[in-house]
Amino acid sequence: MAGRRQMSLEDRIKKAETALIRAKEKYDAAAENLNRLVKKKKELESKELMQAYEKSDRSLGEVLAFLRGKAGDDEGESD
Repeated sequence: MAGRRQMSLEDRIKKAETALIRAKEKYDAAAENLNRLVKKKKELESKELMQAYEKSDRSLGEVLAFLRGKAGDDEGESD
């Protein structure tokens, strides 16, 4: 009887290990998909930003200053 319980416990351990491996494989695939989608989104945003810059009449310095939050900070610059 004790041998049968031990075998049942071993079977449950194997089943749990298998389930864990499958869950990790699904997690890894989902994480890879997420990373791929985030990368694609950043590429599209970069392209959109570049197109907007090319169509604008602003200089690169003006755009960078704006993105850094320094646009319109003319106070203190005149002597």
